[in-house]
Order: sequence, then structure tokens, then C-alpha cells
Amino acid sequence: MIKKSPNYFQFIIVLLFFAKVSFGQEFSKFNDPGNLSTDIWWQWPIILFLFSIFVGFMATLSGIGGAIIYVPFVSSIFPLHLDYIRGTGLIIALTGALYASPELLKNGIANLRLALPFALVASISALFGARFGLSLDPKTVQLSLGILLLFIVSLMILSKKSEFPIVEKSDSLSKTLKIGGIYHEKTTSEEISWKIHRSPPGLILFFIIGFLAGMFGIGAGWANIPVLNLVLGTPLKIAIGTSKVILSVTDTSAAWVYLNAGSILPSVTIPSVLGMIIGTKLGVKILVKSNPARVKWFVIILLLLSSIVSVVKGINLG
Repeated sequence: MIKKSPNYFQFIIVLLFFAKVSFGQEFSKFNDPGNLSTDIWWQWPIILFLFSIFVGFMATLSGIGGAIIYVPFVSSIFPLHLDYIRGTGLIIALTGALYASPELLKNGIANLRLALPFALVASISALFGARFGLSLDPKTVQLSLGILLLFIVSLMILSKKSEFPIVEKSDSLSKTLKIGGIYHEKTTSEEISWKIHRSPPGLILFFIIGFLAGMFGIGAGWANIPVLNLVLGTPLKIAIGTSKVILSVTDTSAAWVYLNAGSILPSVTIPSVLGMIIGTKLGVKILVKSNPARVKWFVIILLLLSSIVSVVKGINLG
């Protein structure tokens, strides 16, 4: 049986069709500061598509979510309203999570009992975060995004991952919910038993994470993994896998709010998602040959520059 390769030409035709339709309609609904002309409707989707390939490539090599790179970069460079960019950021994060979650659950790398309570809390707060973010003026959001990026950069520099955290005693909530399990570590052929602690503080942190994810459209993988691993005591692989499952629930809630508000524009979302997919595929091929530390520091520098641009842009919007 011959395996067919993806027909990207068909994707591009669909992309251009939706781009023409959406740009031909009320593109300035949110008072787009770029004031894009419908006469050049085809230029921005193509540029955004190419840029998203780069973002997907870097996100894969650095091991962080694509949305956390996409939203600040695109909002700093492209003349698109921040609402469209945040809505697309959520769709990007959601696409990656939905793609990965079934396989992670099947292989025992993600745990449903661990994911559900924290995903429930985060999805509820994401609804409030999305509504709150859409009610704010772009200046406030842009400034807040710049400040949040500085915090994320600090987190990336200072946080140290623990592959197998030591949890001596489970808390009563995690015992009641029967959170824990055993997974097979293929690298050592061992059966790793794990449990969690500090569940109540974890729920509070996930409420905050969900709110920020909905407000800025940046997903939450950058925060999910440290909380699951360092606060709750989940083994690193389980934390990474379960983070994807939590994202698939959290970002769905927030994405519906943006969709209902008309903030998900096909001409922005389609080229971005398609570019991210291609960039991710390229990144996976290069990943085995790359130096993760160098890539990580490159992304940190880019995020730091983006945070500065976001703050300056927010000030200029005023």
C-alpha cells in the first residue's frame, strides 16, 4: 500500500479562498490599526504562512508551545489586530494538543485522572480570561503581554526540571481522586510508580494559568509542565504528556469565546496553522541533530526582544 504525501497545493487553494472571502468582508471590525486594504488581500496570508513555518520550527526545537512564540511575534510585527492574533494562538495550541493527546494517552505518557480535575479548573478560568481579555483595549493587553513574557523568560531561565520527583506522601484530595499510577520507562525498561501531592495549591495555580491562557491566547504548556512536575511531583514525561491533554480542554473553552466574538479570522488562522504544521514537521527532522541548549537560549532572546517590543507598542497605542 502506497502512502500518500499531504497535498499542500490543495491546502493553499483552500487558504486563498478563505482569505479572499474574509478579507473581502468586514476585516476592520476591531478597528485594525494596520488598515489593511482588500486590494492586497493575498499578501498577508502568504507572509503569515511563511512566518508560521519559522515559528513552528523554533517551537519544536525549543520544546515549548507554538502559541507562546506566535502571539508575541505576530502582534509585534504584523499589522493585525491583537484579537485575531490571540484567537489564532489558541487554535494553534489546540491543534497541537488534539493531535498529540490520543497517542500520548495510548502509550501511557499522559494520565486522564491527573488531567481532568486540573483541566476542569483551567477551562473554567480560561472562559473568564478570554472574556476579560476581549473587553480590554489593545494597549492594556499589549503592555500586559510584554510583562508576562518577561516572567515567562525568567521561568525558562530559572526553572529546573526534575525527571523523577520524590513524593513521600499523597495529599487527601489526590487520594480521593485516585491520582497516580505506573508507567513504563522505555529508556531503562523500568516500571515507574508515581503519585502527587500539594493538589489544592496546584488547583489554584491552574486557575491562574487558565485565565492567562484565555486572556492572551498563548496556550499554557509553558506553565502546565513546571506546575505538574515541580509543584505536584509528577514525573517529567507524565507532566509533558498530561499537559497536552489539559491544553486540549482548556484552549477549547477559550477558543469558543474568541470564535463567538468573531475574533478567529480564516485568512489569519488557516495560513498560521498550516505553516505551524509544516514547521513542526521540519523541526522534528532537525531535532535529533540540534543542540537543545543553544536553541533554548535563542528562543529566550527572541522572547525577550518581543516583550520589549510589546511594551513599546502598547505605550505607542496610547
